[in-house]
Amino acid sequence: MNSLDTEVLKLALDWLDNGHTVHLATVVKTWGSAPRQAGAMLAVRQDGRVVGSVSGGCIEDDLIGQARDARLPAGPELITYGVSQEEAARFGLPCGGTLKLVIEPLRPLGWLKAVVEVTESQQLIGRWLDLHTGESTLTDAQPGQLTQVNEQGCHFVYGPHWRLLIIGANQTAHALAQIALMLEFQVIVCDPREEFTADWTMQGVTMQPGMPDDAVVAIQTDTRTAIVALTHDPKLDDMALLEALKSKAFYVGALGSVRNQKARRERLQLFDLTGEEIGRLRGPVGLQIGSRTPAEIAVAVAAELVQVRRTYEDQRVSGLKPPPAAPPG
Repeated sequence: MNSLDTEVLKLALDWLDNGHTVHLATVVKTWGSAPRQAGAMLAVRQDGRVVGSVSGGCIEDDLIGQARDARLPAGPELITYGVSQEEAARFGLPCGGTLKLVIEPLRPLGWLKAVVEVTESQQLIGRWLDLHTGESTLTDAQPGQLTQVNEQGCHFVYGPHWRLLIIGANQTAHALAQIALMLEFQVIVCDPREEFTADWTMQGVTMQPGMPDDAVVAIQTDTRTAIVALTHDPKLDDMALLEALKSKAFYVGALGSVRNQKARRERLQLFDLTGEEIGRLRGPVGLQIGSRTPAEIAVAVAAELVQVRRTYEDQRVSGLKPPPAAPPG
């Protein structure tokens, strides 16, 4: 399973391989309450079929109409929607929001296949688009790099900007991995128990060998890494947490009841962890939505990951410290 944006590029490539004319629209800049962020993509065929989204509203309808009428540009072109209040209302943009898109025709050969291959392997890759020549050049990319645009061209970044290390290869981990891939996390799973990993098969997920505490160190945990312990085995979960809570991970959580979490915190106090480090632990993990099944627990954890990731990004930009974990109980 791939991220939604990777699926846009993959289907666009399939359309090209089957002889269709395809244009790619990418959001490069927003003002006000725009519904999609820079980097959001939509591919549209000459017959009006689309995949992806740039607004979730009438901009898609406008692009479909232009595609069917063969009015989309023959080369890359910047188009702005929502300059006036009237136009914003016409295209369904809330609060006078404005979107700037680059619309470009896709070619059967070139950058697209390489980008699909790299992102399917859960890696980052960049692309420079020259707006004057229409030429694309693939570049290196770093997590956190944003879509950029100037008079000469646009720079796009494709692939996961965030990582999720899951400790445990059980049903909950499987469901969480599926959701996390769609949320554009690079997903890594560590479980030293062969009986749990022998039949694990999921495209795009990396299996990290070794013990959980070693895995936290081996992946070079950084501020764009989340770590979730899901084994139900304190020997394994606590080993991961001992390293994770001392790391730069923006999110550290563990599965377990309120009573189990209290006992876990008491155990962690016996090791070389400060009170502040132990206070970073999120447990019971996930938003409190009454989840019981593995899939429901995965939804709760994924929702909290999104919440913390968005808050972390906002506070990082403003120069504030990331939010602390909620108090237990």
